[in-house]
Amino acid sequence: MEERTYHTVGKVVPKKDSRALLLGKPVFMEDVVPDDGLVVKLLRSPHANAVVEEIQTEIAKKVPGVVDVYTWEDVPKNRFAIAGQTFPEPSPYDRLILDRHVRFCGDPVAIVAAETEEAADKARKLIKVKYQVLEPVLDFRKAKDNPVLVHPEEDWTPLCEVGGDNKRNLVASGTDCHGDVDAVMADCPIVLEHTYHTKACNQAMMETFRTYTKLDRYGRLHVISSTQIVFHVRRILSNALGIPKSKIRVEKPRIGGGFGAKQTAVCEVYPAFVTMQTGRPAKLIYSRAESQIAGSPRHEMEVTVKLGADQEGTIRALDVYTLSNSGAYGEHGPTTVGLSGHKSIPLYTANLEAFRFGYDVVYTNVQAAGAYRGYGATQGIFAVESIVNELAEKLHMDPTLLREKNMVREGMVMDAYYGEAANACALDRCMIKCKEIFDWEHKYPVRVQPDGKIRTAGVAMAMQGSGISSVDVGSVTLTLSDDGTYNLAIGAADMGTGCDTILAQMVAEWMECDVDNVAVFGADTDVSPYDSGSYASSTTYVTGKAVEKACMKLQEQMKCIAAGMMQCDAEDVVFEGELLRKKDTEETVSVKDVSYKAQVSETHNVQVTATHTSPVSPPPFMVGMAEIELDPETGKVDVLEYKAVVDCGIPINPALARIQTEGGIVQGIGMALMENVTYSKKGRIAENSLMQYKIPSRVDVGHLQVEFEQSYEPTGPFGAKSIGEIVINTPSPAIAHAIYRATGVWHRDLPITPEAVFMEKKYS
Repeated sequence: MEERTYHTVGKVVPKKDSRALLLGKPVFMEDVVPDDGLVVKLLRSPHANAVVEEIQTEIAKKVPGVVDVYTWEDVPKNRFAIAGQTFPEPSPYDRLILDRHVRFCGDPVAIVAAETEEAADKARKLIKVKYQVLEPVLDFRKAKDNPVLVHPEEDWTPLCEVGGDNKRNLVASGTDCHGDVDAVMADCPIVLEHTYHTKACNQAMMETFRTYTKLDRYGRLHVISSTQIVFHVRRILSNALGIPKSKIRVEKPRIGGGFGAKQTAVCEVYPAFVTMQTGRPAKLIYSRAESQIAGSPRHEMEVTVKLGADQEGTIRALDVYTLSNSGAYGEHGPTTVGLSGHKSIPLYTANLEAFRFGYDVVYTNVQAAGAYRGYGATQGIFAVESIVNELAEKLHMDPTLLREKNMVREGMVMDAYYGEAANACALDRCMIKCKEIFDWEHKYPVRVQPDGKIRTAGVAMAMQGSGISSVDVGSVTLTLSDDGTYNLAIGAADMGTGCDTILAQMVAEWMECDVDNVAVFGADTDVSPYDSGSYASSTTYVTGKAVEKACMKLQEQMKCIAAGMMQCDAEDVVFEGELLRKKDTEETVSVKDVSYKAQVSETHNVQVTATHTSPVSPPPFMVGMAEIELDPETGKVDVLEYKAVVDCGIPINPALARIQTEGGIVQGIGMALMENVTYSKKGRIAENSLMQYKIPSRVDVGHLQVEFEQSYEPTGPFGAKSIGEIVINTPSPAIAHAIYRATGVWHRDLPITPEAVFMEKKYS
């Protein structure tokens, strides 16, 4: 690990927007847009699979205040994808703004535009629709090659070859392998095989999907949206509406939570279409029910893992097959599934002789899935970590020692992770430290309390990535202001992660100034340089490196100006924070003087743009341990303590990294124990509010403790890797492991509710 001393990086710095948030200042979309927009509402299908035979809107249009009602007959017939991904998107173009063929309960059938919400709601109820109801495909295990096709249309368009075939209900399909898995398995004295099932968890962010649109004074479409992906939204709207990207501007205000949901353009196209039709501003705000039934949740997955090992616990082979439920549309389907294998199998690189990873992603007539923190790795890690815990129990071996024997370590090449090397890996030290702070030796044994409740513990480890290698692009524009301070324009979206603050810290470190002297602006497609967006744990690692490049370029420009002022060569100028000094002399000019000179008879610009992409995606690593108390009378599981140690390289801001980790752990606990999505026989979601869809509160998560073990990533800014997604991945397998310890029953389906524990109890 490279030792360095920093004055800003690695320090706790308050978030740039913390004061505005604490004081309740107007920062979110609904706060900052005018109140002059038409209210947009959507009529949604009550059927999981149907064709609109007839739709009558005449009565609805007569409601006072209604401007218009639009149906499938009124919209462009351009197929597009709403996945926020770099072009060409791996996700198929399978959507229309409104389609005559509706594919899930909640699919839009009509768009209502009205002067008031009351008028829009009244009109929506007066629209009469006659449907030809079709048989739906609701069970994703029966979707592949089902005679009922979710997408029978002839203009279904894949831009990339990912093994999809709409005539087989396949969004994507593929296999990756290394070594002879079958031969190694045949030679292993211990072979375990089990199937694990995770549900379509909802991000449940506090700010629902919402967008405001208008035409600017030049007749361009101006979109203000709560989104993580301003540049992708611009392309999506261009595709859907059939207008050039140059005619569209997209900006985001402060985002009230996203967790990946807003990496999908869930709602932007509808008010944009209304504005283009009417020339008037329009606003669409999803209700909580709409966000729950027509949002962009985690992909339901069924992951089958086969593991081959010897009697000493050496893991020699892993065979993983993932069946992923993309729902009614294919956004993010081809990409999420890859992480279920490629970010779980490499954890056991040390002795792995062979692996195979196969997958199918299928269409069904349920709510379309999308991006959610962890992005497929969460589901795969639950499965692989669970079967490793099952191996440990079978061998009567401490699961931490089993992992220490098999885990990836620094310098190892991870064949299952696209052949990348673990150049920065403190996973072994994470395990040692987590055992210490958790007091593993005393909490792992099963302990029956005087009141009959059972206490014990479980463990899991995880890895993720830092951006999408050879794809993601991060860019920044750094400007020296005329008062000697700096302005940083970014295309990444701060959604509570603190990326504005972290990137400002990097500028402050390079330019040797205070963080308060760095103003951050973004994201706006008219002003910000191109950035793929805030997803895939990319911002700190990818955009941060662009910041580093920009600072170096700006220093060189400033040296050139200072050299002219001091009548010397630029090579003879040293940058020293507030001053630029001529080598071997005491002659200096201030940064402020340089900023003034840049405006008068000067050819060197003090505004630079830098772009970065990376051919690798260095994984962060994590170990998590959960102590639970289980009531055998009711099956209720309480998490008493959750302790985690994370290797994210060098944490740029330890406080923000800790908060990120704590938040991810809470979401992981919810996924493990309570967050459930159930469908009726007709395909309707029961959990359409936060009364039915249970997410953990502070009293549900016990005591949390997060620590860090540093590694130094040579390709990252200041040695940093990512932290945003890995933090959600360990709670589910760790808690499932602890429940087995308490009950003697492996729960391989999430969530593990009290009912499930009670009905399958086998207490010793």
